[in-house]
Amino acid sequence: MSLLAAIIGSLVLFLLAALERARVGIEEAAVQTEAAAIRVELLDRLTHRESVGGPLPQSANPLHWIKREPAHYLGELDAAPEAVGVWYFDGKAGALIYRFQKGGEARFRLTRGAQGANVSAVLGGVGLIRE
Repeated sequence: MSLLAAIIGSLVLFLLAALERARVGIEEAAVQTEAAAIRVELLDRLTHRESVGGPLPQSANPLHWIKREPAHYLGELDAAPEAVGVWYFDGKAGALIYRFQKGGEARFRLTRGAQGANVSAVLGGVGLIRE
């Protein structure tokens, strides 16, 4: 009986670890999906500007360019928040940041001009890169 309990316990631990790895992978995929959506919206804004004209925003915050915020966006902050699973724009660093549930960050920066020349999904030198 104790051997059966040990086997079941081992299987449960293995499954819990696998579920946690899957959750981390899903969170990374969600961040990449949101970044891709922001890139598409930036390209749309730039394409519209190329055809119609007009000024571009001066802000380094890509969300000011697209006029949309991702879910759980806290706004522009000067320091990292305590919360995890959130987006915010670090005004000092000039980066859009996602704080992962397990720690760590995904940092994205709006590129302009020659800085974005060798980056994919760039129009007129403007794009979004992951640092």
